[in-house]
Parts: sequence; C-alpha cells; structure tokens
Amino acid sequence: MFQKGQKLYSIVHHRCPRCHEGKLFLTAPYHRDFMKMPERCEVCGLRYELEPAFFYGALYVSHALHVAWMTAAYIALRVLFNPPTDVYILVMFVGAAIMLPMTLRLARTIYINFFILYRGAQPPNRIAEGHQG
Repeated sequence: MFQKGQKLYSIVHHRCPRCHEGKLFLTAPYHRDFMKMPERCEVCGLRYELEPAFFYGALYVSHALHVAWMTAAYIALRVLFNPPTDVYILVMFVGAAIMLPMTLRLARTIYINFFILYRGAQPPNRIAEGHQG
C-alpha cells in the first residue's frame, strides 16, 4: 500500500522517519511500557528526541486525533442509532480509553515525521549529528 520513501509508510508502520527501517517503539501498543522508544535508530543512528521535551508537541497531534475520533463516533452514533446522551458519553470515554495507547504512539510518529526527511538507510557515521531534518 505505502512504499518506503513516503511519510505515510513511516507513520503507519511506526518506523524511523529517516531510513524507514528502524523501529520507533520497543514494545507492543498495549504493553506496560507502550511509549518506550530507543534513544537512536538501530539502522541509521538518528537520535529520536531531537531536543529536550521534543515530544511535548505530539500532545497537540494526539488531541487532534482524539477530536477526530470523537467527532466520527458522534456522527456514526447519531446517524445509525440516535441513542440517549449517556450512551454518547459512555462510548466516547470507553473508546478514548481503549484507543489511548495507539493514539499516543501514532501522534509521536506523526510529529517526528514533520521534522525528519527520508534519506534511505545509511550507516550512522555518514550522517551529521546536528539537526537531522
């Protein structure tokens, strides 16, 4: 569906945005340490946290993803079932809680892809250690 070299490949597969080979996360989405990331890509050596507190910006992306989820769920419930208000609230909170690990990981992946360009797999010593955009 998506090929290496496309931003969506890195986002969908949670891969390094520069080489599309290395994994962005060390564990599965519903593992206790679901947000744990390696410090660097094991293939190209990209340092994932470009500056201290870099991924705080991903919270804005996460918020947008949750707003999109809740809007879609509201419209689907309204069109298909038109339930009472308490059902809307229950579906929104339960759905958001279930999707939270996936949404947070997806938000980090989208956010880092804003700043890093694809260059293909290169040995770590060939790439400068400064800003790797």
